[in-house]
Amino acid sequence: LGARAPAARLVGCPDRGVHPPAPAAPAPRADSSPAPGLGPRPALAPPPGAVRIRFEHVWFAYRGDEYVLRDVSFEVGAGERVGVVGATGAGKTTLINLLMRFYDVDRGRITVDGVDVREMPLADLRQRFGLVLQDVYLFSGSVRENIRLGHDAIGDAAVQAAARSVHADRFIERLPAGLDSEVGERGATLSVGQRQLLSFARALAFAPEVLLLDEATSSVDTDTERLIQDALHVLMAERTTIAIAHRLSTVQDMDQILVFHKGELREAGTHQQLLARRGLYHTLYQLQYRDQERAAAPERAGAGLTAPEPAVVDSGSGG
Repeated sequence: LGARAPAARLVGCPDRGVHPPAPAAPAPRADSSPAPGLGPRPALAPPPGAVRIRFEHVWFAYRGDEYVLRDVSFEVGAGERVGVVGATGAGKTTLINLLMRFYDVDRGRITVDGVDVREMPLADLRQRFGLVLQDVYLFSGSVRENIRLGHDAIGDAAVQAAARSVHADRFIERLPAGLDSEVGERGATLSVGQRQLLSFARALAFAPEVLLLDEATSSVDTDTERLIQDALHVLMAERTTIAIAHRLSTVQDMDQILVFHKGELREAGTHQQLLARRGLYHTLYQLQYRDQERAAAPERAGAGLTAPEPAVVDSGSGG
């Protein structure tokens, strides 16, 4: 087959601790690397501590020469928080797929602390990452079991501390049996916000060096949104973080924002720097703001309120 199935979206892939199988190898191309898990793995791993990530002239295609990433280069400094934005199909999730080695790059390389990820044992590489997805994987079992994922080294004290740090303890304490309460298949007994907080507790319990967030927040009520944002700040503290976001509001405080378009890295900078350039990010921000205003218009009209002006730089030429 000439296509590669996107592994990061496999149903049943937990955020942390259990990983999906390597995808089937595609038909070989002259410029393609071996699929993950094939061939010998040199026993080489970067030293523990702060993690620095580099993408160096990376090209990648799931099918033939239909590249979803084109000559992408950037660096995430140790402890830096980086947001990744762009339209659907811009190549955002592929960054995580390659970093976790669900696939290998076709050209270029990705390094962690200067070591090519293809030279690391998969277990050592993935152990350094905490992957949190919007579609949270929860299995039929207790809250405690869903946080520790069968790792006995994570004791009750660590589970409780992780839950408390991300505010998950607030809803856990109200459950019939607390940490021993059954959550049901895919967390059927929990709300969207509760499932997200539980996934954050899981990630924190495993103490990853690098945090990977792939559209990790959903639209929830204001109070839950506040808890989730505070929990994210706890998760990201002193951790190298890459956060893929659809809602720009979730990455405005990042140290750096990368803007992708059709597989290319078009812009990079802080929220205010990118707005001031009046380029692609500014356009995305304006479009998203208008969508939010359009959705809120009926409610404001009923309350007799008018829409505020968007908080962006003064208009000028360009964009």
